Amino acid sequence: MRGEPSTNWRETIAPDEEARFARQAQKLGPAHAALSARYGAGRQLHRKPVLAARGTLAILDGLPDYARHGLFAAPRIFEALVRFSNGGATVEPNGKPDIRGVAIKALGVAGPSALGGEAETQDFLLVNQTNFGARDSDEFVDVVADASRGQAAVLVGLVRRHGLAGGFRRIRRLIAKVGRPFAGFAAETFDSLAAIAVGPYAARVRLTPVAPTPAGKRDFADDLRDRIAAGPLAYELALQFFVDQATTPIEDPTADWPLDRAPPLVVARLALTAVEADVERLRFDPWGGLAAHRPLGEIMRARKAAYFHSQKARGAL
Repeated sequence: MRGEPSTNWRETIAPDEEARFARQAQKLGPAHAALSARYGAGRQLHRKPVLAARGTLAILDGLPDYARHGLFAAPRIFEALVRFSNGGATVEPNGKPDIRGVAIKALGVAGPSALGGEAETQDFLLVNQTNFGARDSDEFVDVVADASRGQAAVLVGLVRRHGLAGGFRRIRRLIAKVGRPFAGFAAETFDSLAAIAVGPYAARVRLTPVAPTPAGKRDFADDLRDRIAAGPLAYELALQFFVDQATTPIEDPTADWPLDRAPPLVVARLALTAVEADVERLRFDPWGGLAAHRPLGEIMRARKAAYFHSQKARGAL
């Protein structure tokens, strides 16, 4: 039987974080400009869209009290936009090994925003991984900056920063993540990798297809398009709640949150009913949403500055 989650989570905020995040954003600027010169205006990561879709996000009735905060406070159906993407900084064929992303934007939201002012939407950004490859934002930013110059630059940078043995360990881990076989966007589970607030609680977000079936050898975009046309293409959105700092650490994004200790609670159902023409000018931002769901942990705090600079550079709406 599931008990009420712990509220004893804590963030550890270093006194130099704000200045460090500003430096990181400045470091990413030239890399982003180089990518845009090569491919045109676009995102720094997840540059290659696979497909965009429209549908609904239905918040379930009968949720336990601890889950009923923010977007999940009451049963309701929100219109939603979804962007499926390849995770890389460069534009590559869909069949090339990569990390895959799903970005969800619930429309018609109202309430205090995580960025100040009033929120009108709630975004969730997820990938087909269960943990970050980088332990902190400095390491992650270095990899992203190198990625604008190609895979070889990433490998050289890892060895330069971590030495021969440490660099090769990180290279093996990165290759394993990027090269993991991908069964398709209608077959795999996607994870936020880092926690968000759920009122006084903390949780990771997971998205799982209701009837997972592999795409086979078909292009992922064609597979999604056909499934939605036959649709609706249905997913379950779940929250995996914080248990304790050892089991479900807030500040260590390389840690998996074990499903047996932190079982996911399904809180909403996403149903995709139509292909959307274009969402490329829109912002999909982990900080884009309600204060009740503000992102938690060092990686998430760093993403606030990084996403702002990326959005500004590409003229996002």
